[in-house]
Amino acid sequence: MNNNQATLQKLEQMKFYGMARAFTNTMETGVKNQFTADELISHLVDAEWDDRHNRKLTRLLKGARFRYKASFEEIDFALNRNIDKNQLLRLSNCQ
Repeated sequence: MNNNQATLQKLEQMKFYGMARAFTNTMETGVKNQFTADELISHLVDAEWDDRHNRKLTRLLKGARFRYKASFEEIDFALNRNIDKNQLLRLSNCQ
């Protein structure tokens, strides 16, 4: 077992799944030579943070048990429901 495989096993045992996935991708694509040590660590930590954030959002959305699985992009403005499209677009941008 080489050093990279041992590192991957340790990352997965510590449940750093995002970091393990980013480490694997970095090693497979060969961009590891383009990173300095601190940039590589920053990249791995960012990947782990993003993975945990996305898993949390998924868990919260599933736990919310929304009646409909809808998003803003799915709104059909062609139907006459007295919805102001411009106002909704401004709200979606938080303006």
